[in-house]
Amino acid sequence: MKKSALLIFGLLLIMVLAACSGGGSEETSTNEEAESNEGATEETVVQDEDPTEVRIMSHFFSPTPPSSDNLVLQEIEKVTNTKLNVEWVSANNYADRFNVILASGNLPDLMLVPDPFSPVFKRAAEQGAFWDVSPYIDDYPNLKEGIADIAWELTQIDGANYGIPRPRPSEGETFFIIRKDWLDNVGLEMPTTSDELYEVMKAFANEDPNNSGKDDTYGMVGYVNPEDMGDMGSYEGMFTGVNGEWKEENGELTHVAFLPETRDALEYLANAYADGLIPEDFASLQVSQVKDMFKAGRAGIINEKAGAMQEYYDHFSQVDPDFEFTNLMPVTSINDYNPAGPGFAGANVISKSVPEVKMKQILQMMDRWMEDDVFSLHRHGIEGVHHTVENGEIVIDTEKMTSDAVGDHNQIVYVSDPYASSVKPTFPEDVQQLYKEIQDERENTSVANISLGLFSETGVNYLPELRKDIQDLKTVIILGREPITAWDAFVEKLKENPQMQALTAEINESYSNR
Repeated sequence: MKKSALLIFGLLLIMVLAACSGGGSEETSTNEEAESNEGATEETVVQDEDPTEVRIMSHFFSPTPPSSDNLVLQEIEKVTNTKLNVEWVSANNYADRFNVILASGNLPDLMLVPDPFSPVFKRAAEQGAFWDVSPYIDDYPNLKEGIADIAWELTQIDGANYGIPRPRPSEGETFFIIRKDWLDNVGLEMPTTSDELYEVMKAFANEDPNNSGKDDTYGMVGYVNPEDMGDMGSYEGMFTGVNGEWKEENGELTHVAFLPETRDALEYLANAYADGLIPEDFASLQVSQVKDMFKAGRAGIINEKAGAMQEYYDHFSQVDPDFEFTNLMPVTSINDYNPAGPGFAGANVISKSVPEVKMKQILQMMDRWMEDDVFSLHRHGIEGVHHTVENGEIVIDTEKMTSDAVGDHNQIVYVSDPYASSVKPTFPEDVQQLYKEIQDERENTSVANISLGLFSETGVNYLPELRKDIQDLKTVIILGREPITAWDAFVEKLKENPQMQALTAEINESYSNR
């Protein structure tokens, strides 16, 4: 125990000393260079000055993070005229590490904020921990044009942008994927309404869609989270037409718990469970188990992004070499509803301890990094190391790309392909075209989550409790352990709850201010 404490103390001491020794000289030299280059163009300054040292903290998803001497990062440093010191933290532990760093005050120059709506981040931003970059973004066209306006808008705190949103496609969010070959086997068409979807689930559960001769299939498979419906939320959205927790009507926001359509959705799922269309243990299934059940051919509907279908196709085609990719068919909409994404995933923030000159250099680095000649390194790495060029075509060494964790550089800077959630380069060309067309159709009925970024002081403590109470009750009703009338009683009681009333008023005020 004592050895562990000493080791932790030693590491912290080293970090503090390193930060102190590097920070002061860096700031001084940067300011001196800025003064000596006064009047020069920004392009000239970038070419002439010494590399800007940037300390970064981000997360990684690969088995191991990119090494400090990896060739991709070295090439990025060369082109952006930087020296990057990246602290890679496992995505599984990043939230804890983020909170420790935030509390310490020893912030990196550039840091990933996985949840820009968290009260902890909001409080730190309001207390002046990070730069408001909104007055500067017009000077960096890739940051301005490459990140959706809705992302900049949703991540604002009182009109200020304390973070640079990490761009993601707003269309092609997680929604229903249906086994088209099963539809053909039971003689049904792609569903467009909740009633048609129910008939499909019923046929998948009862009419031997996989031709196994056994009663071994379910209509759909999904999971729930402790505080929300997880990927089964799509079944609620198709009734309420709402993506998120709040519905806007005549400028006022109403919590979805009060919508009669939420009750309809709950009754729909309870009936589906009673009819054997949902796995008996759905409430305890993990994400990996849901995927495994779908891969095993035990369910005909799953909630996924179309862009994730390569994993499933690879599995199905190994079992059946004649399996066609188009058997994995994304649903366009149900009841004229499908969810739209926010256009971002987290944000990167610049510490206010960084002087303004260096803050601009970091923005310039990110802007340059988004250029195709630099960002293409994320996609296929270094020629001769991660890919070769044969007959004018790039042939990627996926094993080397994976072992070097090249894709994790996306966590620092990312350029969003509008079809990235629906289409991957490894898909057959006809599938790419089909999935793009489906996404284009989905855009006509996609619904954004308008409640993202809204803040309520009451909600900081009350919302987690409310969400858990709602989810617990929904689960037992679906399982048939409580009647649907239990939901009616809960809603009536909720209407009189002072905390719910305060939450609603504060959320509406936040919405009005935005």
